[in-house]
Amino acid sequence: MTIQKIAVIGAGNMGGAIVRGILQSGWRSAAALAVSDPSESVRATFLQLGVTALSDNVAAVRTADTVIVAVKPWLLEAVMREISPALRKEQIFISIVAGVSLQQLSEYAGIAGMPVFRVIPNTSIAVLESMTCIATKTPERLAEVQEMFAQLGKAAVIGEEQMAAATVLGSCGTAYALRYLRAAMEGGIEMGFSAQLAKEIAAQTIRGAMRLLESGGHPEQEIDKVTTPKGITIVGLNEMERHGFSAAVIQGLLHAFKKMS
Repeated sequence: MTIQKIAVIGAGNMGGAIVRGILQSGWRSAAALAVSDPSESVRATFLQLGVTALSDNVAAVRTADTVIVAVKPWLLEAVMREISPALRKEQIFISIVAGVSLQQLSEYAGIAGMPVFRVIPNTSIAVLESMTCIATKTPERLAEVQEMFAQLGKAAVIGEEQMAAATVLGSCGTAYALRYLRAAMEGGIEMGFSAQLAKEIAAQTIRGAMRLLESGGHPEQEIDKVTTPKGITIVGLNEMERHGFSAAVIQGLLHAFKKMS
């Protein structure tokens, strides 16, 4: 079996990004996608893309072989009460709602043996660069779910006990990385670049650094290549560390993780 028809319940930042990513990838056409969202403006946006856009969650579920729920955590229980009568055992059920366990999701679905997945992507899924982590207790349909998210970046299967850490490192991590980029831009502006050029230089530098790692390098190895004795790189690194750069990043991650736990 393979995923053919996908319904996304909640087409906000993350749900909408998944739909846009699928369209951009060409993995499935707009005709294979349906979204359900209470916002008329959101629905209008996806209608313009050729996607079926509904205000009726149940109607969207009935069109699909795969249902992705992408609502706020406090809305999940009410949405599940609404759609559970329309769910079918042969469907794949995917939740991207943070903090809701596979057991709870299965209870909400109310169908014994239904394939249920917890998935944590990030917003770069819209540009096919997400790091998506997947957990399940029903691995029979796992290959299909992996295939879908592999079209939208990279996908890794993890234990459910690692989902909180994956949320912090991979999903919240987008904001942390961009905060560094913003700080680098501000430094560039102070040194005399325009805001646009500072952004371009900093962003391309980060992009290049990531490509070095993708080619097999380790962060410390690549740092050593540009850190010469008595050079300017080591002065900058030491000053950052004097102000607690690495410690601040680590502690920020751990504090966010504690919030999730």
